[in-house]
Amino acid sequence: MSIPDRRDLIADAAISTVASAGLRGLTHRAVDAAAGLPAGSTSYYFRTRSALISACYLRLAELSVADVDRWEADHGRPDMDSAADALAALLHHWLTAARDRQLARFELSLEATRRPELRADLQTAGLAARSRAVTLLAALGAPRPEPAADLLVAWTDGLLYDRLAGSLAATRPLPDVAELTTVVRRMLDAALSA
Repeated sequence: MSIPDRRDLIADAAISTVASAGLRGLTHRAVDAAAGLPAGSTSYYFRTRSALISACYLRLAELSVADVDRWEADHGRPDMDSAADALAALLHHWLTAARDRQLARFELSLEATRRPELRADLQTAGLAARSRAVTLLAALGAPRPEPAADLLVAWTDGLLYDRLAGSLAATRPLPDVAELTTVVRRMLDAALSA
């Protein structure tokens, strides 16, 4: 296994650990066990807990951009309908198959508010999402794509948080793709008029 593959494996295991055990459970030893690696492997690649958390931010951003790339490739040049379909499918993926990644992202984001040394990597990860939203909204004809992208990302994060960790998350069924498409269409309409 090459060094980049090993780093990704460790970051993925750290993300899963945060999703299941929270930040209190994020130790080098726990990540070694989750990744199926010999003791000391995680600390070899990520000497400090801060370095491990930073690796999580960057890996989460990389995986999210890969998700967006995959959904965009399936829908071609965006128009309002294909953009709504693609974003709804992406949200559904994040609420189901990639649920743990989103839970870890929320937990890790809160940690960065308390630890200034982590903010730069969180910001780098967040800028990747906003850049993709700017590109999408510009293609859809947004007169001011940057502020519209800020709104779209905030609404998307709010929806994900509400459905995964909000006060009613445990009692409310996850939305299906059709429901999400309706919600996303409203979000896009509002963002384009911002």
